[in-house]
Amino acid sequence: METTPTAPPTAPPNAPADAPLIELIDAAVFSVGVPNLVTVEGVNWRIRAEDFWVVAGLHGSGKSDLLATAAGLQPPERGRQMMFGQETAKLGESDLLAHRLKVGVVFEHGGRLFNQLTLAQNIGLPLCYHHNRAEAEAAETVTAMLKWIGLAAAADSLPGRVSRQARQRTALARALVLRPEILLLDNPLHGMDPRETRWWIEMLGRLAVGHPDVGGRRVTLVVTTEDLRPWLKLGRQFGCLNQRAWQGLGDREQVVASDDPFVRDLLLA
Repeated sequence: METTPTAPPTAPPNAPADAPLIELIDAAVFSVGVPNLVTVEGVNWRIRAEDFWVVAGLHGSGKSDLLATAAGLQPPERGRQMMFGQETAKLGESDLLAHRLKVGVVFEHGGRLFNQLTLAQNIGLPLCYHHNRAEAEAAETVTAMLKWIGLAAAADSLPGRVSRQARQRTALARALVLRPEILLLDNPLHGMDPRETRWWIEMLGRLAVGHPDVGGRRVTLVVTTEDLRPWLKLGRQFGCLNQRAWQGLGDREQVVASDDPFVRDLLLA
């Protein structure tokens, strides 16, 4: 595998202990795929350490756009974004990269893997690119991650030769290989059969309380969904996107008790 490594980013100054990991302040969110199209407005959202956010919305409501903005992959069209206590618009390229590397992202529809690389190479790529490791130096970590996601036998397979479920698991491993502080997952249960749905629910539950295979630290989690039901036991904070607007819904008890027709629909999906 050939990469052009970058120098490991220098850690920016530490944020105040009580600062949210990510905060959007009166933010408007651009579409990832359509230039100059705003999909969500008026977002006031704080993601704190050890939160487990579930953000619901219908197809096309801007869930992917919101996650891309939260991860620092694109700036808000209006408003402000804070990452680890610092305003991203005021950060230099190196400091912004250092913050981005604390955020893992698992994209929908197969995880955006590189088709010319094997599953093992996809998982190892962040270590090789950002930490200047040779492929052989990353091999032990990659092998452990493949075993953890149940795909050790498929290590040398190309993404096009495995199922979409296997690609999504590989994307999860790639997102976690740098041991981020926060993990954003775009509609991770979409199109999954009951067995695979169980695997994801159980795995994310373990990450939320501290999984030894990723250092034992509790991972802060954000998932998007079109159906709130699978997440009611696991999620701790809930929000939704409806008619281009962000709405905080509270905790699970408040969601279940809500008389908002849109929220009731999300519970009956």
